[in-house]
Formats: sequence, C-alpha cells, structure tokens
Amino acid sequence: MNEDKKVMPEEETKTIEVPEKKKKKEKTKHEEEILKLTEMLGAEKEKSMRIQAEMMNFKKRKEDEVLNIRKYANEDILKSLLAISDNFERALLMENDENREFLAGFKMIHTSILNILEANDVKEIDCLNQTFDPALEQAVITEHHDDVAENQVLEVLQKGYMYKDRVLRVAMVKVSN
Repeated sequence: MNEDKKVMPEEETKTIEVPEKKKKKEKTKHEEEILKLTEMLGAEKEKSMRIQAEMMNFKKRKEDEVLNIRKYANEDILKSLLAISDNFERALLMENDENREFLAGFKMIHTSILNILEANDVKEIDCLNQTFDPALEQAVITEHHDDVAENQVLEVLQKGYMYKDRVLRVAMVKVSN
C-alpha cells in the first residue's frame, strides 16, 4: 500500500504540472496576441495621425489657394482696362486746337479709368532712366548711346503695371547697349 501511495502523489503531481504548463502556454499565447494587437494598434494610430496631418495640409493649401484667387480676382478685368487706358492715352496725344474740347471728355474718362486702377492697387512701373530689369520690362529695341550707361531704359514704349505684388503687364522699353 505504501507503494501505491507513493505512486499516487507522483501521478497527482504529474496531472497538476500538466495544467500549469497549459496555463503557461495559454498565458504566452495571450501575451503574444496582446503584443500583436498592441503593434497593430500603434500602426493604426500612426496611420491615423498621418492621414490627419495630410488633411490639415490639404486644408491649409486650399485656404491659401482661395485667398490667392480672391486676392487676384480682378486681374483679367484690370488688364482689359489697361488696354482701354492705352487707347485713351494715344488719343490724347493727338490733341490740337480743333479737337481740344472733344478730347476733354476723353481726359475725364481716362482719369476715371486711372482712378479705378489705383483703387485696385494697380501701379505703373517706373522704369524710365532706370537699369533694365527683365522681370518688369521687355526690351523691344536696343540702341547705342555713348553718354548713357549700358542696360539703361531710354524710352518707355508701352507702360508696365504692377497689381499688388504681381506684374500685371511688363513694360515695353528701348534699352541702351
């Protein structure tokens, strides 16, 4: 009987050890699952943050684009007014005794157009007797003059204009070479 008793505790010990191993294996499996899920959650959080940052950047770009469109919304109309202003200036250059009264009305209209341009932040580019700047001017004619520095604007053939901080129309000029 003593032998049986010895055998039984060993068997009991063996049966007790087996569930502990299973628990350890289950615990290890659960820990691995938790690690995997934690990694997946971290990856999804990172992905979500990236998407959120992209959306914020997109929103900022769109706001900047809308502001830019609003800022320069009148550009095409103002360019059209420049052409009309040029025509009035040409007509006013033909003033003589016969048409002086007739051109007085033209002067008033031309002044109104210039006031509209000024009210919309359109400014004439002052380039006469200045160094030639290809960003603001287009050299149409070059002419050699001994008494004038090279690349100096000699004559403005067509006025150039700035609209706010942008070139609305480049000036066409004669430049010394």
